[in-house]
Amino acid sequence: MTFRTYLAEPSAERPAEIELIRQMARHPKPAAATVQPYVDPKSAFIMQPANAWLDTAPKGGARRLFGGFWFEHELCILFADTNVGKSILAVQIGQSISSGQPMEPFELQVPAQDVLYFDFELSQRQFEQRYSLDGRDRYRFSDRFYRVVPNPGCVRTQSFASYHEFVSNGLENLLITSKARVLIVDNLSCLRTGTEAAAAALQLMKHLQTLRARYGLSILVLAHTPKRNPARPITRNDLQGSKVLINFCDSAFAIGESQTQPGLRYLKQIKQRSAPEQYGAAQVCLCRILKQYNYLCFDFMGHAHESEHLQAYTQQHRQAIQQKIAELHQLGLSYRQISKRLGIPVTNIARVLKRVDGEGDS
Repeated sequence: MTFRTYLAEPSAERPAEIELIRQMARHPKPAAATVQPYVDPKSAFIMQPANAWLDTAPKGGARRLFGGFWFEHELCILFADTNVGKSILAVQIGQSISSGQPMEPFELQVPAQDVLYFDFELSQRQFEQRYSLDGRDRYRFSDRFYRVVPNPGCVRTQSFASYHEFVSNGLENLLITSKARVLIVDNLSCLRTGTEAAAAALQLMKHLQTLRARYGLSILVLAHTPKRNPARPITRNDLQGSKVLINFCDSAFAIGESQTQPGLRYLKQIKQRSAPEQYGAAQVCLCRILKQYNYLCFDFMGHAHESEHLQAYTQQHRQAIQQKIAELHQLGLSYRQISKRLGIPVTNIARVLKRVDGEGDS
């Protein structure tokens, strides 16, 4: 086929090639920014002009799933100490999204949709105790809220190099078959395998980021905090493995336990990208855990400054901590072991012991 095939009326005085160029100039092809790039599945990267990324970006702001804490298409981390209520709040959020009913006073800006809740924490009996009245009058969840637990009888575990790969493969298969686009993982320590816990958690976070981008997911991951100092505000450093994990999430928030009012909890934003900070240290959300007949949930009560709910760091308390550090050191615990047990930085422990030794020498 020659160039002449494409020309309406080729000029006898010009070569066909020149005439084709003239015709293309009169009818230019669409701008590159409006054309979706071809994505080679074997390529590690996708390249297109910066303007194309802007032109093809979703219109409008990100929609809220749980007030200012979690937005649609985000990978969000919720972290707290053990037995503070992470799972209770996560189930409540999942029920809210699957039913289309917001958790007052937090906005929900998406319609009701399927939610997959991967529960690596509770047994069926424990789950029933939380959402029934002594085993009777069980709470009725939305039909779009799915609780997913590991299958102990699965025979395919040996087909994978690690438990992480087995879980990741099963998770993606469920996403494909269910077509659900909201995912809650309870919790990040489900892949704990001795000294490889941090590496396994990082692998899972990377895989979840890949799934989020591939399927347009909204993901909430629950995680633990190591023992922390209750006199200090909650920060990103309180997330177990935070130096790497916090970089792989779009947003993060934490549940704190009030040290001044027993039974009181507070929610605090730790990281956010989709909106300005709303619930930082100056305005944490106060709440209590209560059972509304057959439904264990958080009841929200207002706002306060985080400092009002931290442990008072009095001289008496300081002396008690110093005495505890000295006792543990005499028992042969290392600085790092003392730090982990008391939730105090290693540098502070070294400073205390140096001061104690100095007083002993005098």
